[in-house]
Amino acid sequence: MTIESDVALMALRVTIGAVFAAHGLQKLFGWWGGPGWEVWKGAIGRMGFRPILFWTAISVLAELAGIALILGLLVPIAAAGLVAQSIVIIKKVHWAKGFWNAKGGIEFPLALLAGAFAVQLLGPGSWSLDAFLPVEVLYVPAVSLIILGLSVAGALVAAFLPPPAAPEPRSTA
Repeated sequence: MTIESDVALMALRVTIGAVFAAHGLQKLFGWWGGPGWEVWKGAIGRMGFRPILFWTAISVLAELAGIALILGLLVPIAAAGLVAQSIVIIKKVHWAKGFWNAKGGIEFPLALLAGAFAVQLLGPGSWSLDAFLPVEVLYVPAVSLIILGLSVAGALVAAFLPPPAAPEPRSTA
């Protein structure tokens, strides 16, 4: 790999990772005008996810995987999680609003999905923590594709399964 390729992969990793991590920190702590944990839990509930606490934690942890992407740490796992998060975000939040970001559409999360997918397929480059760790098995093509496939399958289930039916009211008789 050339130095130019390493620089390009690092720039892609850091940019995509920073955007996701910032969004995760908004949801967790309310930083930078974000909703914070309690408000985000309410949003997850309104989207129909149950159990709410589980899906709130999954969504925040998925976006905080951006930190691992920045560092080039366990990149096949982190990037696959970000691809999955993007699929769910696109379907549950942005799809009905069309394409353009100005109207809340899929444009921005689609670009993030493409960036995370590219990093997942290409790897982190030489300027990463994975380059110094014994994680070669994650980069075996079959293993990397299995990680991505499982993440995408989970995202499709989360994004397209209808929410559980509301419990029937108890009778007072």
